[in-house]
Amino acid sequence: MSKYDALLIVSFGGPEKREDVIPFLENVLRGRNVPGERMLEVAEHYYHFDGRSPINDQNRALIDALRPVVNMPIYWGNRNWHPMLADTMRQMRDDGVLRAVAFVTSAFGSYSGCRQYMEDIERARAVIEAEGRNAPQISKIRPFSAHPNFIKAMTDRTRMALAELPQGHLVFTAHSVPVSMAESSPYVRELERACAVVAHGVGRDDWKLVYQSRSGAPGQPWLKPDIGEYLREISSDAVIVPIGFLSDHMEVLYDLDTEARAVCEELGVEMVRAGTVGTHPAMIEMIAEMVTQDHAECAEGCCPAPRRQPTPLAGKKIDPPVLPR
Repeated sequence: MSKYDALLIVSFGGPEKREDVIPFLENVLRGRNVPGERMLEVAEHYYHFDGRSPINDQNRALIDALRPVVNMPIYWGNRNWHPMLADTMRQMRDDGVLRAVAFVTSAFGSYSGCRQYMEDIERARAVIEAEGRNAPQISKIRPFSAHPNFIKAMTDRTRMALAELPQGHLVFTAHSVPVSMAESSPYVRELERACAVVAHGVGRDDWKLVYQSRSGAPGQPWLKPDIGEYLREISSDAVIVPIGFLSDHMEVLYDLDTEARAVCEELGVEMVRAGTVGTHPAMIEMIAEMVTQDHAECAEGCCPAPRRQPTPLAGKKIDPPVLPR
């Protein structure tokens, strides 16, 4: 029996119509050193799809898949768009939830993919407490990139893609982050391990991990190589596996299905993009299992914020990445 009385799905959030795009991005960028032109550039990604990010529908599908196998109420709150995390926690409080376990839609350990979500949860709890009511206690499930069921789901998706283009270079992608963030977390180490295990599972020992969706100031060092640069370097057929993403949201649809595909068309080579794990049965089984385990929580002090380093921007701190979901 679980020691929790509810499951909380925590995600990034995304706009659902054109009118949402700018307010959503203003939420994402609040307090960050990101030029206005960069915000408008990212907005165009959403306008390309009529202003609707797929991520909210994908979270709804995840919740629908979990309901039959998770024997507790399921709630959902976002970092940057409705349903907002604080609003969801108010509802949890009103429903009498005392202790919940949080599943964050990010598999790999990093500040922006782990610790920052924990800070979001505590900030939302503080809002509830400031209103004079006790907020539910929330424990976050630890990053799970090494879990056998995540690996199984990702291996299945990769195998299906390779069946369409067996001769393609096997290219894994993940969100680029500032080098300082990578150095303070297990992000790269966890990615490399997961890529190696998935590649072995499909019988390939030739693979490459690359990065996408860079969003920081030009002078800041971020993880490389970039997916577009690498595709031009190899100039050959490619099977692209977005291992760093749990669902086919905007960074997959735009940065891979649109931009990376355009590079391949320019080069005259074929490209197949593997599906993300989404609601693969192994993922649903994994989440249900972790919800009931006492040892599923993040370790204390995991994934700290990146160290401040001098940058070309007058020594300002390095901001977490802008993630168009």
